[in-house]
Amino acid sequence: MRFCKYSGAGNVFVVMDGRGEQVQKFRNKGTVTLLCDEFSAEGLIILTESREADFRMEFFNPDGTTGMMCGNGGRCIAAFASSLGIRPSGGDGIYIFEAPDGMHEAHILSSDGATDLIRLSMSDIEGVRYFEELEEAPVDGWLLDTGAPHFVVFDENVREINVNAAGKVIRSCKEFAPGGVNVDFVSEGDGIISVRTFERGVEAETAACGTGVVACAAAAYSNGIAPSGRDGDELYYEVETPGSRLEVRFVPEGKRFTRVSLTGPATFVTCI
Repeated sequence: MRFCKYSGAGNVFVVMDGRGEQVQKFRNKGTVTLLCDEFSAEGLIILTESREADFRMEFFNPDGTTGMMCGNGGRCIAAFASSLGIRPSGGDGIYIFEAPDGMHEAHILSSDGATDLIRLSMSDIEGVRYFEELEEAPVDGWLLDTGAPHFVVFDENVREINVNAAGKVIRSCKEFAPGGVNVDFVSEGDGIISVRTFERGVEAETAACGTGVVACAAAAYSNGIAPSGRDGDELYYEVETPGSRLEVRFVPEGKRFTRVSLTGPATFVTCI
């Protein structure tokens, strides 16, 4: 079995081709953790066959938890599919793939060899809930699901936050039981928002989180923060993470957001 390592805006994954292979053992919690430790990765992604799309994406956190979408991983698996010679079925060279939260489209906008710039469609966001203060943490914030649950906290300067300490407390607050939540910290300035994320399943801060970046953009709009710009009826936010800059687009419809997309890099690192 061949394993490849990809980086999505600094979010590092082990990616493998599971078509025609016996991959059940790689879904085992212990095996997932072992692979992520060996590759210094923040998740395992398995590409498998789909009856309804070009392929299916299975994502596992380092602790073996699964069943959620990964935005940065979604771009990486599209780049991986291209390297395997899988032909995209969508018009304009767009991959259509199946993920735990439904169907996604991945459009490779450009490539310089190792790095592809990819626009990934994300699921509609069906609601945003505001908490004035959590029972076990003195913070307010916005709860929403972007393929994975996120709690977004606004702060004047995210660079000064101890994300691991604060995120660990908020992640397990009773409001988010039993599964817990990813925690994002956001600052605004100069037409962009800056984001740092504590990811459950990794149990630490990561260089970027795709579903988190999308959550932060939607929460920013809900919090009255002006977008970076507008393209027709789509609003877009430029988002700075420790790993890279990404762009989120959507059409707001009250507390609902449609035509959501995430654009950013997917970089091949190595294969073993």
